[in-house]
Amino acid sequence: MVYPYQQVNFYGEKMKGFLKSKRGLSTVVTTLIILVVSVLLATVVTYYAINITTTRLESEDLKITKVHIWANSSEAQAAFVLTNVGGRDVLLDKITVRDQSSAWTSVFYWEANVTVSTDLAVTSDPLNASTATITVQGSGRTFTQASDDIAVASGATMVIYIDSPDSITVSDIGVTTRLTIHSANAMYSKECNVEYIS
Repeated sequence: MVYPYQQVNFYGEKMKGFLKSKRGLSTVVTTLIILVVSVLLATVVTYYAINITTTRLESEDLKITKVHIWANSSEAQAAFVLTNVGGRDVLLDKITVRDQSSAWTSVFYWEANVTVSTDLAVTSDPLNASTATITVQGSGRTFTQASDDIAVASGATMVIYIDSPDSITVSDIGVTTRLTIHSANAMYSKECNVEYIS
């Protein structure tokens, strides 16, 4: 006898539910399902890896090294080495020392074509012309006075000197002070102690 809630096949025989059936999926269908899931998973992982890699290569990343700020009763200077280790060019919007913006006319830069491995030293030459000669890596280098935002190419290294950074005086000697580089997308900070110019 067949009850109204039971399913029957074309011949009127009782059918077992799909989940109660002792027969499973065939080997071919099971293999195809596993293959499709594996290919989809591999595609998602590959897409994610490519996305992360291309995003990382095109990111902005500046490295600040050899930071110095010097002062005495009559003058003050700051200097640092800036390397663009990111995958794209960067435009420096401003440079601040202790959160006080430095005027571009007091910023001098040299695009280094050598690795800067020696430490930077205070310069005795005045930094008040359109160019200045400062000794870096044992040789006199020609520094250019900035007039506007400074472009730093991907992979490039620059040595930057700042004449009379605002708010730095002889009373700041020994005080930890922050130097910050501002670009369109980020801020890069480094701290150092103010040193005495002898």
